[in-house]
Amino acid sequence: MRTHIFTALVEHKPGVLQRVASMFTRRRFNIESITVGSTEQPGIARMTILTRGDDKILEQIEKQMNKLVNVIKVTDHSINECVCRELCIVKVNAPKESHKSQVMQYADVFRGRVVDVSPETISVEITGDSNKIDAFIDLVKVLGIKVVARTGITAMPRG
Repeated sequence: MRTHIFTALVEHKPGVLQRVASMFTRRRFNIESITVGSTEQPGIARMTILTRGDDKILEQIEKQMNKLVNVIKVTDHSINECVCRELCIVKVNAPKESHKSQVMQYADVFRGRVVDVSPETISVEITGDSNKIDAFIDLVKVLGIKVVARTGITAMPRG
């Protein structure tokens, strides 16, 4: 099983995301992560889908997506061919100033940014590849994580 990224240019209108997700469900393919956003072209959105499968499954995914009416173009990328990023906001339990200070130091090391501080918690925004985000989460787990919100991968081919 390999991890692959599909990017699809789709019509930016209601129901398109549901049609793509339904196609994955009907074929029993799993979506590891999916992000959708508008592009530089009005009326067109870019969908980035992270999935796993062997060559046969990945070929089927591409063929089935290309059959969908609202899909304009599907591109299959190896995860190594793309610049991949993910955004994560982590709310950490930090009732003591020493805990807040520790989380701020970790955020600095990971090039994160403190986005909220309350008497009991501190929230940090981390952007990067999934491994970097996982490493930050593992580091602050000992302090107690209240909430983790991750966007999923967005990707663009290199070059």
